[in-house]
Amino acid sequence: MTKLSVNINKIATIRNARGGSNPNLLKMAKDIQSYGAQGITIHPRPDQRHITYKDAIDLPKIISTEFNIEGNPNEKFIELVCKIKPDQVTLVPDSVDAITSNSGWDTLKNKSFLKEVVSEFKNNGIRTSIFIDTELKLIEGAKNTGADRIELYTESFAVNYLKGNKDEINKYINASILANDLGMGVNAGHDLSLENIHFFVDKIPYLDEVSIGHAIICESLYLGIENVVNMYLQKINNASKK
Repeated sequence: MTKLSVNINKIATIRNARGGSNPNLLKMAKDIQSYGAQGITIHPRPDQRHITYKDAIDLPKIISTEFNIEGNPNEKFIELVCKIKPDQVTLVPDSVDAITSNSGWDTLKNKSFLKEVVSEFKNNGIRTSIFIDTELKLIEGAKNTGADRIELYTESFAVNYLKGNKDEINKYINASILANDLGMGVNAGHDLSLENIHFFVDKIPYLDEVSIGHAIICESLYLGIENVVNMYLQKINNASKK
């Protein structure tokens, strides 16, 4: 069975917009797990614009499933992850000013660096995953770094699916098959949504985990806002009748 890990960055973004602790990140993470999610993902960035380093340190207290920390493995990130020792670390080559992750690793050009980082995390008992595009030579390169898994960067799939080009899935199928043949696990994430998730999971063999955040928060707003608006109207109307 493919596991769902929920990325809670956007919850932290909403909280940080007003300061304080509403919504409460730890409670939300605990509730999300109670609703059935099999993991929690965070992506702390250097400017701490959503997940803060304090969040990262506090979250293990309430995580009862799997904890995945993703990010660019700079010195501070490596230090943070080795201190927390989550179940999994996902290495993402995003720049400091990136709004969101927008590319996978070139595992050939960065082989020596990635091999060193992967070794550091594995020495600390942390499963390692490399965020990557579907080029087969790059997946072979990921294997040569010693990584346990790859995370397929799925933006191209999502964009093409929306256009009706479902053949784009074939790149991901071939990538997953190769990773499995090489003895690596397969994760996936970026722009997966209620609209495309069934098709993706149905088609991809050997898929261990999907990580979804932005779409879940957006969809939760749309699917839940009618109920909340009506709850407000009921309370306002009841108070007005007094």
